Amino acid sequence: MTPALPHGDPPPRDGRLPGEALNQLHAAPFGAYVHVPFCRNRCGYCDFNTYTATELGPGVSRGGYADQVLREVRLAAEVLTDGDTVGDRIPPLSSVFFGGGTPTLLPAEHLGLVIKELGDRFGLAPDCEITTEANPETVTPGYLAKLREAGFTRLSVGMQSAAPRVLEVLDRRHRPGRPEQVVEEAHAAGFEHVNLDLIYGAPHETDADWQASLEAAIGAGPDHISAYALVVEEGTALARQVAAGVVPPTDDDVQADRYVMADETLRAAGFDWYEISNWARSDAARCRHNDLYWTDANWWGFGPGAHSHVGGVRWWNIKHPVRYGAAVDQGRSPAAGREVLDDRARFTEWVMLGVRRRGGLALADLPSSARSVVPQLAGWGLVDQRALQDEVLVLTQRGRLMADAVVKELLAAA
Repeated sequence: MTPALPHGDPPPRDGRLPGEALNQLHAAPFGAYVHVPFCRNRCGYCDFNTYTATELGPGVSRGGYADQVLREVRLAAEVLTDGDTVGDRIPPLSSVFFGGGTPTLLPAEHLGLVIKELGDRFGLAPDCEITTEANPETVTPGYLAKLREAGFTRLSVGMQSAAPRVLEVLDRRHRPGRPEQVVEEAHAAGFEHVNLDLIYGAPHETDADWQASLEAAIGAGPDHISAYALVVEEGTALARQVAAGVVPPTDDDVQADRYVMADETLRAAGFDWYEISNWARSDAARCRHNDLYWTDANWWGFGPGAHSHVGGVRWWNIKHPVRYGAAVDQGRSPAAGREVLDDRARFTEWVMLGVRRRGGLALADLPSSARSVVPQLAGWGLVDQRALQDEVLVLTQRGRLMADAVVKELLAAA
């Protein structure tokens, strides 16, 4: 089961956007997200829009999927240019991110075809970051070499844990130690930037398990590590196990302790946090594509269930690959719904995302009523006093653990 799409207004069949949204394209970086909805197995905690072969049914094939994405790319080019030449309206893509699902279940050549089409239609910035997520068991040295040939510059590998019992609880099928091997193989293939994804707070995980996972990830030599608290999403196999008492529920206090362990261990190893769940060895190692999301920039999401944002207009695609494919094959927009964000909604998102980032929020951009609560937040130890001297609101480690409370205080006062 995957989560329901949000409610919104019916989008036009041709996907056309308001002129005022198109006029904002050059005001911010522009990126592309490509959703690949295929998985070999479904992980028990996952509620992403993904499908195994048995869940897909007839009418969908991995072999034909890239062609369907290419059709949406061509539609996007028509919508975004609106009769103008590309350079007049759209900045070149600063980042491209393939997520899923498991993009590396597709042939590397097919992923490369999508990159080429994006480049032909929109242009790629000279330093364009091109990332794919990868399951450790779906890549080989030869496959990684093909990814580099296709233009990929960054690899994000799903490690989750180094503890076999935690991998079992999460229904992860890769062998312990395989993610670390993939990092080595990626470096050998020429990838300068490699990320490892970790999950903490799973049922039956101990402090020792989590510390061992952190040390294994650091020892593998990536320049970026993401660490996320496990969320038991409604409708997942894990949620059913928790409800039945088969495994214990997550514990907020334990997850907070694990976050502190991660932050201190990673900082000691030379990683700095730049977003609550992300640490990098250098500015160059940061995920530039995620920065698009965190800074209210523009991106087009291709594929079933993908979300997009341009100039304050957000829309989302049809979820199921069969219906998505039918739409693009007929030459119509696969969008299922959209919304135009008003000023309050955009401000709310700016606060919610800004407090999560090391760059923080410029106090001058907050209304005076919201600025009035900042001294109290600092008194509670949630805001960095040194950053306030530079007129920027940045969370302390304790503040990161209570980011939702900070957001609530700021929005209530605004």
